[in-house]
Amino acid sequence: MAAFVCAACGLVYELELVALGDYLLGDTVTQTSVVLSVMVFAMGLGSLLAKRLTRRPATAFALVECALALTGGLSVLTLYSCWAWLGRYQAAMIGLTCLIGTLIGAEIPLLMTLIQRIRREDAGRAAADLFAADYVGALIGGLAFPFLILPALGPGDGALVTGAVNAVAGAAVVLWLFREEPAPPIRRLLWGGCLLVLAVLAAAAAGSESIERAARHALYGDQVRYATRSRHQEIVLTGPAEGPLRLYLDGRLAVCGPDEYRASEGLVHPAMAAGPDTRVLLLGGGDGLALREVLRHRGVRSVRLVDADPALPRLARTDPALAALGGHSLDDPRVRTTAADPMAWLRGAGTDAGTDADASGGDGPYDVVLADLPAPADGGPVKFHSQEFYGLAARLLSPGGRIAVRAGSDLDGLWQIDSGLRTAGLQTTPYAVPGSPTATCRPGPPDTTQNYLLAAATRPPLTLAPDAPPPLALTPDTLHASTTRLTTLRPAHPPAALTLLSPR
Repeated sequence: MAAFVCAACGLVYELELVALGDYLLGDTVTQTSVVLSVMVFAMGLGSLLAKRLTRRPATAFALVECALALTGGLSVLTLYSCWAWLGRYQAAMIGLTCLIGTLIGAEIPLLMTLIQRIRREDAGRAAADLFAADYVGALIGGLAFPFLILPALGPGDGALVTGAVNAVAGAAVVLWLFREEPAPPIRRLLWGGCLLVLAVLAAAAAGSESIERAARHALYGDQVRYATRSRHQEIVLTGPAEGPLRLYLDGRLAVCGPDEYRASEGLVHPAMAAGPDTRVLLLGGGDGLALREVLRHRGVRSVRLVDADPALPRLARTDPALAALGGHSLDDPRVRTTAADPMAWLRGAGTDAGTDADASGGDGPYDVVLADLPAPADGGPVKFHSQEFYGLAARLLSPGGRIAVRAGSDLDGLWQIDSGLRTAGLQTTPYAVPGSPTATCRPGPPDTTQNYLLAAATRPPLTLAPDAPPPLALTPDTLHASTTRLTTLRPAHPPAALTLLSPR
């Protein structure tokens, strides 16, 4: 049982570190690889170091479990604080991962020695029993983390509760089953140490909200209006009720109130003007800002919005300032919202959160598909700009339908996305919008531009529609000038398209 519980706790620590790295830095593959490789190396190191502790295995095991419970339990709050105040997340993560892995690695030799004291048997049989319990515990911990611990407690409190369980399991093994080994004074010290660890974890749990609040203020300023960590991302909204607003998603500045119109208008209006616009599919855009621009076109009859995180549209509906910035677009009766991963939804495997339509695009085909998703260079997942993603989106286009895509400010990224659209059988028109959509909140070079791609079965025209108010960031002349400039910059040998198997 001790091996079972310890293995479950150890794997949960590991998954907590992976999840936090994904939240804060993105790039899941890199974070997972670093944590797993450092953890496995450190476990081997811990196993070697444990050979020096086998003379008094029960006492050593109690000390290891107390140290592991304290380190693992506080790991998430420690790393979050390092990220917020010191900006040294990677170094702190590697150090904590190494320490946790060393302590986990020390458990197995000590448990093996303790098992041999309970019953004498062949070393191979004892190892088989121990590893069987260890692997089953890892299975339970691995399944409990995404389906129970993370949704119910979140990374911070989940790590603290896991640390408490770890401390209690270690105390039960040593201070009950093997209570004869430590001398009475040592036993009292071990009891005191275990209770101290539990007290520290309890105090950290009681103060975790204050720690997170202080860290957010250090990162985002004093005017944090709303902050939550949903199943998919950390959402922080800052600014006074009258504005300007700033919306951060996983620490990335996604919306700057005074300038957001540049991004929203740039994505929406050229695509809506290039043909029919009765039915629109908006992938992402849970903040309601691109949706506001869509609904300004009088020909729109229905809009399907697909966003993985239901917490973002809920915030965009309920926060007065953000709802006003979005023109209360999410309350429009023409809009149906679906909480699903955009790619899974395109495949027909999403879960519909709206009404009167099935989860596989039952209100399609669509005249316009808008991918309101950050480009890979801006922290967006590669899968949303892959050839497979564009191929799935193209299947839902009506005759004459168009797809508009954000391509960021990086020219190499623009041509890589362009290759993906072309490989999916579409013709493309590149264009750019002058200025940065976050200039007021985060000043940058004055000549910044944001690139976009408009794609269709035949090369789509670039124009603005007369059935909507003139956009602030675009004119026909600036659109044509930008597409002429970008077309001349198109490389003779463009980079290969991003694919799910070749994501770089």
